[in-house]
Amino acid sequence: MSGTYDVAVIGVGGMGSAAAYHLARRGQRVLGLERFDIPHEYGSSHGVTRIIRLAYYEDPSYVPLIRRAYELWRELQAEVGERLLHITGALDAGPPGSAVFAGSKRSCDLHGLPHEVIDGTEINRRFPGYRLPNDHEAVFQPDGGFLLPERCIVAHAGRAIALGADIRARERVLGWERRGGAFRIRTNRDEYEAGRVIVSAGAWIGALLPGLKRLFTPERQVLAWLRPKRPEMFAPKRFPVFNLTVNEGRFYGFPVYGIPGFKFGMYHHLNEVVDPETIDREPNAADERVLRTFAERYFPDGAGPTLTMKACMFTNSPDEHFVVDTHPEDDGVIVASPCSGHGFKFASVMGEILADLATRGETRHDIGLFRLRRFAG
Repeated sequence: MSGTYDVAVIGVGGMGSAAAYHLARRGQRVLGLERFDIPHEYGSSHGVTRIIRLAYYEDPSYVPLIRRAYELWRELQAEVGERLLHITGALDAGPPGSAVFAGSKRSCDLHGLPHEVIDGTEINRRFPGYRLPNDHEAVFQPDGGFLLPERCIVAHAGRAIALGADIRARERVLGWERRGGAFRIRTNRDEYEAGRVIVSAGAWIGALLPGLKRLFTPERQVLAWLRPKRPEMFAPKRFPVFNLTVNEGRFYGFPVYGIPGFKFGMYHHLNEVVDPETIDREPNAADERVLRTFAERYFPDGAGPTLTMKACMFTNSPDEHFVVDTHPEDDGVIVASPCSGHGFKFASVMGEILADLATRGETRHDIGLFRLRRFAG
């Protein structure tokens, strides 16, 4: 056995790297185990940019958490001396009465968030890269923007290591068992002992927690970057991130950053439930057709030649809210997934919450929405 730790974090992606960092800041002996690289492109925490938005249509109770997430992202970027958070403003839009618009407006009203309500005509005038129907309604919230997910993971993991954490990549966890007051963890390389275990393994969480597997459904997702015909319209200063409902479905998108293309995707893409071990990671013509049809209709000046396409995964819970809780059969195991495609922005505060649960068994943050008891029976 190679070492004894206070907490072992299984899966060092968005959530796991943040948990390792917050635990190490508290002086905990931390082991981080990642079966792939840090970072990697096989799961749910890659793609150059990820949206962060303060107005939260999914449920207003997310707003206090995302406020804290913003604080922690800014603290992290100051600590590492690298810009991780970019502010562009955010549009939550859809046809009259859409759930995205109504839910976003409600969260702004309940929490006193600065915002404007504008229609499609005003969106198209103010942000000429957009070409939305004139009657669409939108909440424009000026604090929205994007994070750099790979750099965020590197920042969290790097600071955790600097604070004494033992982070190991390309090491697959095979299982663990309770032995008295600790856990014996077996990997393909070694064995370790830890007082607590955080499981933040994304789409692979069902294999590690088979008793909860029915709650975790991996789904194939595809992103596209198209070369804009008028790049100046898709620059971060002129193009807010969006969460948009149209007849074709619900889409999300970003200004040009990193890759010289307009990036966007469709929520639940082609509704493909997958096994993370055998997922088709190569985007195909059908994937491209769905995305290009959307871009040509609503962002025609962004729908130039395809530059890049990438596959990733959502890991969906039945109600598409997060799962963050202690395991119902052993409170020494903390469950940290899935996030149903909208979780990366919360990784900073989730790291703080997971550190709370691992060290104190409770957290000051309200995570009632994410508890496993909602699935009882």
